[in-house]
Amino acid sequence: MRPRPYRRHGSDPSLAPVLANSPRRSGALSLLTFHLSPFTFHLSAPLLLAAAVFATCALAGCDSPESRADLVVLNGAEPESIDPAEITGQLDGRVAYALFEGLLHFDRLGRPQPGIAQSWEISPDRRIYTFHLRPEAKWSNGDPVTANDFVASWKRALLPETASEYAYIFFPIRNAEAFNEHAVKDFSAVGVTALDSQTLRVELDNPTPYFLDLCCFMTYLPVHLPTIQKYGDDWIKPGILVNNGPFLVKEWKLNYRMRLEKNPNFWDAKNVQLQTIDLLPVENAITAYNFYASQVADLILDKGLTPPSLIPELKAREDFHAAPFLGDYFIRFNVTRKAFSDPRVRQAFAMVIDRERIVRKITQAGEPPAYSFTPPGTAGNYQPPHMFGLDPERARALLAEAGYPAGKGFPTISYLYDNKKLNEDIAVEIQSMISQELGIHVELVKQEWKVYLNSTNRLDYDFCRSSWIGDYNDPNSFLECFISNGGNNRTGWSNPNYDQLIAAAAKEADPQTRLKILAQAEDILLNHGTPICPLYFYMGIQIYDGTKFGGIEPNLLDTHPFREMYRIEGSVKGEK
Repeated sequence: MRPRPYRRHGSDPSLAPVLANSPRRSGALSLLTFHLSPFTFHLSAPLLLAAAVFATCALAGCDSPESRADLVVLNGAEPESIDPAEITGQLDGRVAYALFEGLLHFDRLGRPQPGIAQSWEISPDRRIYTFHLRPEAKWSNGDPVTANDFVASWKRALLPETASEYAYIFFPIRNAEAFNEHAVKDFSAVGVTALDSQTLRVELDNPTPYFLDLCCFMTYLPVHLPTIQKYGDDWIKPGILVNNGPFLVKEWKLNYRMRLEKNPNFWDAKNVQLQTIDLLPVENAITAYNFYASQVADLILDKGLTPPSLIPELKAREDFHAAPFLGDYFIRFNVTRKAFSDPRVRQAFAMVIDRERIVRKITQAGEPPAYSFTPPGTAGNYQPPHMFGLDPERARALLAEAGYPAGKGFPTISYLYDNKKLNEDIAVEIQSMISQELGIHVELVKQEWKVYLNSTNRLDYDFCRSSWIGDYNDPNSFLECFISNGGNNRTGWSNPNYDQLIAAAAKEADPQTRLKILAQAEDILLNHGTPICPLYFYMGIQIYDGTKFGGIEPNLLDTHPFREMYRIEGSVKGEK
């Protein structure tokens, strides 16, 4: 997926921000300076004008205690979509999980739990799943949630015209891939059948050990087709949206906030403790931290919203929570561009990137350097192959073999990243490494999140930063990304041997043999084709006061469902 109460927590007044300079009213807003002892940040006015107004208003009491949500979350960028068939990113998925309920759902520990399906049976050959739906499950308009809703929703996601990037997540189901590729045109041939209104039968091509995890995943979430048919693209708007999850969308003001409100029709509403949640679309890490420290927000949930320069001091605080999870930060090379069409060039670039320097100097949260795409230990005991490491001398030789001795004659190239401070710091470091070791100048291109996603989807870049978070605890969740023409490939790379190995692993019944086949595929990805260069594995970071909030646990999927979060008795909104 395109990108912790184990102690009691308090807040440290030494890091409380002070707005040092108010803006001068001389026709242009002056530079704003935020002091976080012992740090001082100089922030450009365009980025912080709205933040300053919002923070000042909140601190001055513009919002009454009654109007403040039970939980205010810094969620990162504005959601690109909340349509389960369209979304691909973690923050969009976080919202979708709050609004929609699948057959199963992930709990606070990242484990599959019964959702709309209250029980199920699995055939002896582990290819047929029969799910029994809760008769009390309802849509927010009172309609019952039925097996036909799942059939219709999954069909919608698989239809070629929907162009869902995650359509492949259904491919373990019999004939799902063929239907998605127009080879099978009758959806009744796909292994998804409503036996009656409360019984769903799913037939797989092969035993899939992680299929119950897939049933939790965002693309498997059902949608209310009558509403979509009536309103078209407007179906996701507040006042129109019909959903079946723990929360409703009460308000969605772009670039301001999304307010969620508890759904009284949710089947498990009695166990949902938060009545209201505000999600703030703040992308700048320094702004985000100031919102948190100013008590405008309660929870920093997006891993990219922690200012890297603050991490050494934040790590000693009780409201800082970090734990490893199945995700990594890596570089994609666009192999359709002349500069990176030769694997020797891609390998040369990868060989001059010092991963240890990046995690020591920039990220600083204990992230392990990554020499594989799949984190070691995924699925319990998967050991991925090791990618080549730092080797500038070999890199220069490869570049010369490719026709660019000492970087001479190399095309003009740029490195694309989205506009978080951490990404910019890493971009500058990569630019320096490549210039120093290969003699090649790299232009840096920064884009807002939605523009960046669009650029990578269209292969409108030379090389770029990227990240991946496992959708389920299995190497396939990582390696399936790079099959030919896969929706999450976004490199232009294609290798028939790689595709065949991924397909063979899907059919292999023996678990250990299956992992060995996947390791062979990953070796092709890392050490032969090299359309990517992993940099480091993620540490999930959340910042919140554990004396005020509970229900947030470290887990390998870095999933933190709002349905399980709660305010601790006696805590007061907006106080730290």
